[in-house]
Amino acid sequence: MQNIVYFDLETQKSAAEVGGWDKISEMRMSIGVTYSTQTGKYTIYSEQRVHDLVKELQRADLVVGFNILRFDYDVLHGYTTLDMRQLPTLDLLVSLTEVTQRKLPLDAYASATLGVEKIADGMQALQWYKEGRLVEIAEYCCYDVKLTRLLHEYGRQHKKVFYNTRFGDKVEVPVNW
Repeated sequence: MQNIVYFDLETQKSAAEVGGWDKISEMRMSIGVTYSTQTGKYTIYSEQRVHDLVKELQRADLVVGFNILRFDYDVLHGYTTLDMRQLPTLDLLVSLTEVTQRKLPLDAYASATLGVEKIADGMQALQWYKEGRLVEIAEYCCYDVKLTRLLHEYGRQHKKVFYNTRFGDKVEVPVNW
């Protein structure tokens, strides 16, 4: 059985706090979450266990995430010399942007395709980190991993996902996942 690992992380610092988007590796991970199809379980990683997270991603047959090539992997590059982009990866944002020519957030696809919305955003997670509320970050991150997994599974099964335009029109996006 193929082990697909769905992955997301949140950071300790914003782009503004580290001096810009070209310094993502300096943002530091607050919480990382994976879901493995092999175990059927979510795993929550604190910064102290970031190397265990990297090992799990290395063992995956496929890592699936949303904006992980441009963001999450760059955060992890602050902890490892490995080039995370060499892992077998499906970045749903990259895949969907190639088709739509629009860079839409996960929430846009999840709400139109699955009828569910995110429970927070990255800025809220940064505030929670400053307040020491790691449990809330873990819950939010787990939920994002679940949305990513459900969107990917829907796309694999139906060969399409959807988003809504700002005018409320539902647009079908063909996918080949």
